[in-house]
Amino acid sequence: MSTPRIFGDYESKWQKAWDEQGLYHAAQPGTIEAKEKFYGLVEFPFPSGAGLHVGHPRSYVAIDVVTRKKRMEGKNVLFPMGWDAFGLPTENYAIKNHVKPQDATTANVNNFRRQLKMIGFGFDWGREVNTTDPAYYKWTQWMFLQFFKSYFDESTGRARFVEDREAPVKGRGERGEGSGDTLPTTHYPLPSARMAYKTTTTINWCPSCKIGLANEEAIGGVCERCGSVVEKREKAQWMIGITKYAERLIHDLSTVNYLERIKKQQIDWIGKSEGAFIDFKVAYGQRLTVDGGDAVRVFTTRPDTLFGVTYVVLAPEHEFVSKWIADGVILNIDEVRAYQQASAKKADMDRTAEGKEKTGVKLEGVSAINPANGEEVPVFIADYVLAGYGTGAVMAVPAHDERDFAFAKKYELNIVEVIKPKRDIFQAKYSLVKKELESLGTPIENPEQEKDWQKKLDEEFNGFCKRVELGEICWPHEGSLMNSREFNDRYSEDAVAEITSWLEKKQSGEKTTNYKLRDWIFSRQRYWGEPIPIVICPSCGYVPVPEEQLPVLLPDVESYEPTENGESPLAKIREWVETTCPHCGGKAERETDTMPNWAGSSWYFMRYCDPHNDRAFASEEALKYWMPVNLYNGGMEHTTLHLLYSRFWHKMMWDLKLLPESIGPEPYASRVSHGLILAQGGEKMSKSKGNVVNPDDVINEYGADVFRVYMMFIGPFDQPAPWDVKGIEGVKRFLDKVWRLFEIADSELRIADSGLETIYHQSVKKISSDIETLAFNTAVSQLMVLTNAFTDAGGVPEEMVEGYLKLLAPFAPHLAEELWHTLGKGGSVHMSGWPTYDETKTVSASFELVIQVNGKVRDRIQVPSDISEDEAKAKALASENVQKYLEGKEPKKIIYVKGKLVTIAM
Repeated sequence: MSTPRIFGDYESKWQKAWDEQGLYHAAQPGTIEAKEKFYGLVEFPFPSGAGLHVGHPRSYVAIDVVTRKKRMEGKNVLFPMGWDAFGLPTENYAIKNHVKPQDATTANVNNFRRQLKMIGFGFDWGREVNTTDPAYYKWTQWMFLQFFKSYFDESTGRARFVEDREAPVKGRGERGEGSGDTLPTTHYPLPSARMAYKTTTTINWCPSCKIGLANEEAIGGVCERCGSVVEKREKAQWMIGITKYAERLIHDLSTVNYLERIKKQQIDWIGKSEGAFIDFKVAYGQRLTVDGGDAVRVFTTRPDTLFGVTYVVLAPEHEFVSKWIADGVILNIDEVRAYQQASAKKADMDRTAEGKEKTGVKLEGVSAINPANGEEVPVFIADYVLAGYGTGAVMAVPAHDERDFAFAKKYELNIVEVIKPKRDIFQAKYSLVKKELESLGTPIENPEQEKDWQKKLDEEFNGFCKRVELGEICWPHEGSLMNSREFNDRYSEDAVAEITSWLEKKQSGEKTTNYKLRDWIFSRQRYWGEPIPIVICPSCGYVPVPEEQLPVLLPDVESYEPTENGESPLAKIREWVETTCPHCGGKAERETDTMPNWAGSSWYFMRYCDPHNDRAFASEEALKYWMPVNLYNGGMEHTTLHLLYSRFWHKMMWDLKLLPESIGPEPYASRVSHGLILAQGGEKMSKSKGNVVNPDDVINEYGADVFRVYMMFIGPFDQPAPWDVKGIEGVKRFLDKVWRLFEIADSELRIADSGLETIYHQSVKKISSDIETLAFNTAVSQLMVLTNAFTDAGGVPEEMVEGYLKLLAPFAPHLAEELWHTLGKGGSVHMSGWPTYDETKTVSASFELVIQVNGKVRDRIQVPSDISEDEAKAKALASENVQKYLEGKEPKKIIYVKGKLVTIAM
């Protein structure tokens, strides 16, 4: 060859050829001989109008490299791509630009597909899915109906179907007059007992998007889509009972290979805590409620502090507050309502922020009775308590909780010490004397000094205890109980269990496990989403749309802006809303809320297994063969959203026997995550900062292979890395060097010497291992080492040509394919088999021994690999360069680091 490397010619040529050959199509079970499968998955993108930026393809290239290696190893590889196309961003874009969401989605998908194809991914485009395709969302709706037709069986810990799946569900989630709920709940559970149910709840409301948000979509108190501060509103919403699966979502993480930080983030979000429910009966004025009356239920992890409760706090949204206002028992109604309104405008993060001054209002006319000692304590509402966490109420123990202490000080409330500080905890966390003692750096051996220090420690600890007793500071840790009647002198750990058991006997509390996780808000009052397939009949209640009538199509309309009253735009389309009840045939209306964009993405990995099946979401045969996903990569920002939801969705379907039992309750065997690509200089890429890099520009200038190799060489895959033009230039020079290897003058090289042979086999071993461990940057580095060795040798030995191009193929697929065919090789390099190595040839016959004198390198000599320690030291001492620095003196110490260096200390 004598032509320059014109990537524009061969890259487009091979992309077209691969597409025409169907090179990357995965064979379905039943169409091939028994063959081991590998299912590699990347999170399918939301196709925005802005198109890809260089940060998006990092994970795609990585899993493409892995799946190309697996395919070359002979596995039947599924590596699919599709589009998560429903949701707010497209709808907002469409509203802003006065286009239909359908048209915007089509244009955006076409642009994304074009960009992905020009990068040369080995996607099976024959399996492409789109969540907005009626053929796809038919099955999303069908799955929702299965959730609606099921409930959680506490005896088995699994979801199961109700006996009559087609029965309507009367009522609005509460048993009452006209509910029609007369049969046992195992036959006809109320809506709130079902896995999909509708109820009135406090939601996060985005005033800009005019939409309700799940907690996961309002992290930090702002809308994750537009950044607006969210408010609190009461609204009827469809919910999915994910909290029933909280324990299994934690436990089953032990059965999968996820990064530890991913597991931790999921566990922290679910927020499991062991403790007790405790009931505080309520008194109105001087009148204590009788049994069966109002009792405020709190959750606490510290029952050992119960005797120290001096007030109770409710969330401003707590249902009792509205009830007591309606009953006329609260005397300061105007003050309470004003505080409720102010709290509703605050974000959860703002309400619960550490260090923020706590505010509240006392409920005049209402008090609570401490079940431990019968003492009457005041009741407050305060915005640092959230209705969505725990029970929406807390027992306040200001002597032993810093938040309660600050509140009590502000409102001059009683502070009662019930836990004696523990000396060792105090010294570890608070003691300044101990820190001073430790700063001396040497132990105290003089008895008098030791006695003085002990006196200082005692005085400091006793002074601290006195301040706790006087209510000047709080002690939020464990210790021995005091002022707790028969439980005095018990240690906290023991007292927790004893007091909980005591409360259970008094029927004033019970041991429980609490979770921070809330049920999934599944309603969206927007147009661009899957219609919820429920008909609301005035006679029958909630009626599922018959499955044969699915999909319930999203109507094609001109106006889809959100309504000012918070209802879905679909509510205005009366010809679509008005329908007949599938159960009684009477007049009814369709549900006008749509599903969240997380619905379609919670099961797309299943559809990839059998995307053209019109009789099921996927066949049992296909699911048995392909599932679970072998390797799934996605962003850490989706750990508490998509990843949690999709794990739950899979478990529910598995419980309902809608998935083969053999595939197990987890959808992904392994989950990894990549670091962000930052703008040059280390800033986050942002359109507002003008630092977003378009992959089109990079590929047009350097080619797809340079782009791919650079994305893998930029740094450790799981770490963020800044975009660097100099790095791209370096990768270009590397691939140019590969190209020249096959046209340099000495092309008659046939046999490799032992040194080149060692480097080759070491490279095959290391690159193979690095791909498996996702150490792509070191794999590329080893390719560069091997390329330099071949260049120094005058070319690639004939026996290594195929192996070398195979190693290159996953990273630079176009260049490898071009060179493969230029050399007259048959078939495709991507189907040619992965190279093997000889372990015995990975060990070099010699190595460079580094010799240091007093920490400085004074010589480097080549020695046999099997050299002994004594021989290495002798050679080091015999070195002429080293002798100059020894000056005839005997070394104090000589250390040999095997296979690396000898260091001599004078």
